[in-house]
Amino acid sequence: MLKDHPRHRGVLKLVAERAGWGKKLPAGHFHGLAVHESFNSYVAQVAEIAKLDNGKFRVHKITCAVDCGVAVNPDVIRAQMEGGIGFGLSPLMLSEISLEKSQPQQKNFDTYQVIRMQHMPEIEVHIVPSAEAPTGVGEPGTPVVAPAVANALFAATGKRLRKLPAGAEFFQL
Repeated sequence: MLKDHPRHRGVLKLVAERAGWGKKLPAGHFHGLAVHESFNSYVAQVAEIAKLDNGKFRVHKITCAVDCGVAVNPDVIRAQMEGGIGFGLSPLMLSEISLEKSQPQQKNFDTYQVIRMQHMPEIEVHIVPSAEAPTGVGEPGTPVVAPAVANALFAATGKRLRKLPAGAEFFQL
């Protein structure tokens, strides 16, 4: 399906290699994969989840590959991917916006919770070498992580996520 999309294929190939896609995982560990394009940047992520003794899961590791053209500042690119991953995990695991009489009940970060550092998985970011023009890295790491984790949950349970946040049902925070 991506024969005409070499940059999508490039991030998929890199992330699969670096995450060990297709190799045997430790018992109770599962992989999920997703790819995304936004702001002219291409991001693929492999989520590794681990089943805990209580039957819930912990997001153990996220391996990320990003093609954002010439890497002007690799440290900033890595930081943006890491932050985007944390922000993307939040609505999957914890955050919710609810409405009452058409008004949002979560109006700031005191009522809209995001995951904290102690809940973050290990993150590994790989930057695709490129001669293309530099592109955006502020947002592209965010939309990929929830589908990658959801695919890992499907690999583990055979169930598709249909409602967010999925925290209490699936995740140990």
